[in-house]
Amino acid sequence: MKQIITTLLCLIALLGHAQKKKKQDIESILGMCGCYEISFNFAETFAEEKSYEYHDNYYSGGLEWIFPVINEKDKIVLQHLLVIGDTMIIKHWRQDWLFENQDVYLYDKNNTWNYKQLSANQVKGQWTQKVFQVDDSPRYEGSATWVHYDGKHYWESQADAPLPRREFSKRSDYNVMVRKNRHEITEFGWIHEQDNQKVMREESDRRLASEKGLNTYSKVEDSQCSTAVAWWNENHKYWADVRSIWDEIFASKKQLSLNMKVDDKIMFMRLFELGDQMKGENYSESTSKTEIRKVIQMHLSEKGDTQLASGR
Repeated sequence: MKQIITTLLCLIALLGHAQKKKKQDIESILGMCGCYEISFNFAETFAEEKSYEYHDNYYSGGLEWIFPVINEKDKIVLQHLLVIGDTMIIKHWRQDWLFENQDVYLYDKNNTWNYKQLSANQVKGQWTQKVFQVDDSPRYEGSATWVHYDGKHYWESQADAPLPRREFSKRSDYNVMVRKNRHEITEFGWIHEQDNQKVMREESDRRLASEKGLNTYSKVEDSQCSTAVAWWNENHKYWADVRSIWDEIFASKKQLSLNMKVDDKIMFMRLFELGDQMKGENYSESTSKTEIRKVIQMHLSEKGDTQLASGR
């Protein structure tokens, strides 16, 4: 009887610890929300070939509004909006956080992602961070455990990804970025630290150069992002429908390949223009989804297995 009681007490203690740990995880993820002054800094640090010509360091910055589109116990969706000046808003990247998620799309190369199902043991206690581009198409995914120790709160994972927007139209000497991402909550906001490898992936991987990245998010008053809040209130229905159509594609659990540029037009440009046409008091979800589906179907590559249904 003593052994049974001891076992039960241990199980209760473990359950309590897991619940406390998950609560800390959620607090850290939501801790990335708010209005921030941001700075993006990247520098190439190492190349194996002596003949390699290092590229210039990259610097950028601005104001960003980050907020939860979905906030559930096992799923938190954070949308980023870039504020340019006082009036111009650009829908920026998105990060989804899923608890103990087993379904991932892993980047291969040349705008192709392969579906993989992870085992329950692989993801126990972990959060998958799924990162999406400005048009809600996929970028990269990684699964890891949030760490809360010695006053620090951080999450760190490695994932293969397409070239970043700052380089994808300028370079062709590599086709995969192997990203080591670290998100850490700080007293002033949070940081996104990166240790990246620029890789040419063919029959095997050839590392071209290493890169260090540090993106800093410094908290400011939420009122500085009020124009972003107003923009989202006007556009949120359309982008919810865009996410819904992409979810249909991901639900197929098949290889996904995209042609980002068709007939000299990039997919995000088509979706942004469509959003401007669809918004308004007479917004129609069914009409919007039909047109969104057409645009995305136009950019789905034939080499991928995924095909959209005609309507749903």
